[in-house]
Amino acid sequence: MSRAAGKVAIVTGAGKGIGKAIALSLAKEKMKVVVTARTASDLEKVADEVKQLGGEALAIPADISREEDVKKVVSKTIDSFGSIDVLINNAGIGVFAPVEELKIEDFDRMFAVNMRGVFLCTQAALPYMKKQASGAIINISSLAGKNFFKGGSGYAATKWALNGFTKCLMLEAREYNIRVSVICPGSVATEFSPHSGKDETKILQSQDVADAVLTVLRLPDNALMSEVDLRPTNPK
Repeated sequence: MSRAAGKVAIVTGAGKGIGKAIALSLAKEKMKVVVTARTASDLEKVADEVKQLGGEALAIPADISREEDVKKVVSKTIDSFGSIDVLINNAGIGVFAPVEELKIEDFDRMFAVNMRGVFLCTQAALPYMKKQASGAIINISSLAGKNFFKGGSGYAATKWALNGFTKCLMLEAREYNIRVSVICPGSVATEFSPHSGKDETKILQSQDVADAVLTVLRLPDNALMSEVDLRPTNPK
């Protein structure tokens, strides 16, 4: 039986891609999974797959950049399952363009989801984790939060911010036995990543990121893997 069996996890951006892979992987560990994203139909499909695996799932459509939506997700999680043991802040968007061509609304939207959404979800979940003196928060960032590339100014800025946020949060939360980690993948073969021209069989897959999440969660309670850089072995 997995150490995670019976624990409750919230996964944002769980309708497809990396978030879906994470949700299904946690379900295989016998965790109760709350999946949230903006598209209800995607969430229902993921919840059905969780149930086919013999797991418990709750699908809650939400826009995590909206405080009222985040509060709804957390309150429904507590009402249904009684606790929040793991929060996976995975939802993210990217618009790639040179600075002078990047639309202000796209810049604002990236910060609203990639950073404000993480802040809101974390702030809402933390009181429950503190009360039980345990928990894990894993933020899915990007190697774009450590590097530079043309057309990535807005997106990279959100991920640099997310990495800084995570490291500060880790220092604040560890005294309550809450483990905070950030995972920084390179290009992943999803609809999101701008990886045209690359052999998708040679770059990272959604399941690779999900497996990294499991690696972090499987550590004994006294150990914290605060940061993971995840790269393809030999991209072409």
